[in-house]
Formats: sequence, structure tokens, C-alpha cells
Amino acid sequence: MSSEPQHFRATYNDIHNLIRARADQIAEFKPDMLIAIGECRGIYHTYLVYILQRLNPGNRGFFPARVLRTFLKDTSTKRNIPIVAIGLSLYESLPGTTAEQIGTEVVRTQWLGPEGAKILLGRRALIVDEIDDSRKTLQYAVSELQKDVEKELLLLPEAEREAQRTQFAVFVVHNKLKEKLGTLPPDLPYYAGAEIDDLWLDYPWEAIDIDEHDRLAAAQQNAGA
Repeated sequence: MSSEPQHFRATYNDIHNLIRARADQIAEFKPDMLIAIGECRGIYHTYLVYILQRLNPGNRGFFPARVLRTFLKDTSTKRNIPIVAIGLSLYESLPGTTAEQIGTEVVRTQWLGPEGAKILLGRRALIVDEIDDSRKTLQYAVSELQKDVEKELLLLPEAEREAQRTQFAVFVVHNKLKEKLGTLPPDLPYYAGAEIDDLWLDYPWEAIDIDEHDRLAAAQQNAGA
């Protein structure tokens, strides 16, 4: 009989502080767009992204992206950085998926809006997710976004393409220290709020009883002190 996996519980404050501590390093990349990985449909303005994150546990990258935006500004305009949402699922049972697909195949539930990859051209886009576990979701996001950008670049005059090529980077709140099944380009800037062992992560946006979640998180921290 398999034993219950060891849980690691993070609070909203924990995550906020991890993001704040990493913001200066991320700012060196000079992002001017954040791409939040979630599972809901549509592209949302950032306030609605925040509300949806609190209500829908599938929107895993939205809360970190919104917090990160608090500490970053577009270096050229000094304005807030826009957040775009994409939906990807690896472990969820979705209409049309088979049991064999769950956990092995990334399913696209929402992608870029009507303008497609045109909104990415010339951008420095930071892809944001809560966790780097198997790395399969991140590999899919980076490779598919790059493919879409390349298609759009082919529609431009050749002399303009290089200047309009999108620069990507990745930020995750937690990176699990484990063998990865997916890969990322070796030259891709990669940032993690914290690296942890291969534990079962419980995030506050997944909690039904947030007070109980915070109580267990505090007990966990006290036990490790």
C-alpha cells in the first residue's frame, strides 16, 4: 500500500515574499509582457485575472503574475506590464481527453486571442507558472509560442524579422529538484522563487478552508525550525 505523499504548504504571504525576493533579478531581463499559464478561457485584464485566481484553482499562474507585476515596470514606458493568459492542462480530466492522455500529454485549453502571436512580436515575454514539476507544460508553452512567433515573422519583410523576434524567459514560484521529462532551450533565462524537494505542493488558491491551510502551513514551518 502506497503511503500518503509528504505535503508542503505555501501561504499567500510565502509566495508574495518569494516573488518579491526574485523581482530584482527578473527585472534584469526587462520583461514587457507577462504570459500567465492557467486553465481558464480567455485573455483578461489584470484585475480580473486576480479575482479569477482567487476563485478558480485552475488559474495557477495568474496570482504569481499579478504579484510580480507589482514589483516590475516596463523599462521603456514606466507603465504596468500587461498580462496575457494561456490555458494548458497536463493532469486535469477535460472533455475529449482519454485516461492515457492525463499526466502524459499537455492539452491546450486556451491560447492567444484573435490577434494570435502578433501581440508577441518584438516583446520580451516572461512566461509565469506556479511550479516546474516534470517541465512538460513549460516545454510545451515555450516551444508552441516560439513556433507561433516564427510563423508571424515569416509574414514580415526579411529585414524586419530579427528586430521583431520575441525574447522569452520563464519564472516559476517553485522548482522541484527532480529529473525532468521536458526540456527548455539552454539559453532561455529561467528564474525560480525557490527550489524544493519532490513534495506534494499545496497552494493557497487550492484550499477550501484557507484558515486551516494557513494553520497547517504554520505548523509545518514550526516543525522545520
